[in-house]
Order: sequence, then C-alpha cells, then structure tokens
Amino acid sequence: QVQLLESGGGLVQPGGSLRLSCAASGSTFSSYSMAWVRQAPGKGPEWVSSINPGGGTIYYAGSVKGRFTISRDNAVNTLYLQLSSLNAEETALYYCAKETGWLDEHDYWGQGTQVTVSS
Repeated sequence: QVQLLESGGGLVQPGGSLRLSCAASGSTFSSYSMAWVRQAPGKGPEWVSSINPGGGTIYYAGSVKGRFTISRDNAVNTLYLQLSSLNAEETALYYCAKETGWLDEHDYWGQGTQVTVSS
C-alpha cells in the first residue's frame, strides 16, 4: 500500500512560480517511477511529467517542457515539481501518482494540491 500526500499549491500570479511536493509512505519509494498529473476545471486529467526510480530519466509533456522541473529525493521519500512561468490556463488540481511501470498506468494517487494562477 502506498500513501501519497501533495503540498505546496496556492495562488500565484501569471508568470509566477511554485514548488509542489509529494511525500510518499508505505512502500519502497526508490523502487518505482512517479508522475505528476493535473486536472483543470471541466477537463480530463493531463499527464505532466514522469521520473524513473533513480531520477536519471525524465519526460515532460510538451506544454510544460522548459518551464517545469520534476525531481525526487529518495532519501526522504519525496517527489517534487517546480513550476515556473505559469499561466492562467494551468490552474488545476495537481496530483502525484505512482506508476505501475515506466510511463505506464497509475495505481496510487494523492489527494491533489490546488494551483490557481490569477492576477
């Protein structure tokens, strides 16, 4: 069983930055790949980024590449997402999720952290 708890969301102005965190417990964090997924109001889930167990392989959605940075610290069982140059269309609930395999399905999710981009 894996428990995931996101934090770090909030209200930010367009062009601003935030750092999201996802604390994992209940399993060996360093053994599985992780992802960030977001869901904007009235829209379906959108995959944002994935990172492999060791942190050496990373993929981003084209819409966030160059602006968002995913990372992980296996020593403290935590996943991060640094968001920068945010725009209003990126207002969404941001979830961290455990992948069943590299770039595969997600079997455990956190409760999400709200990011609101508004002036």
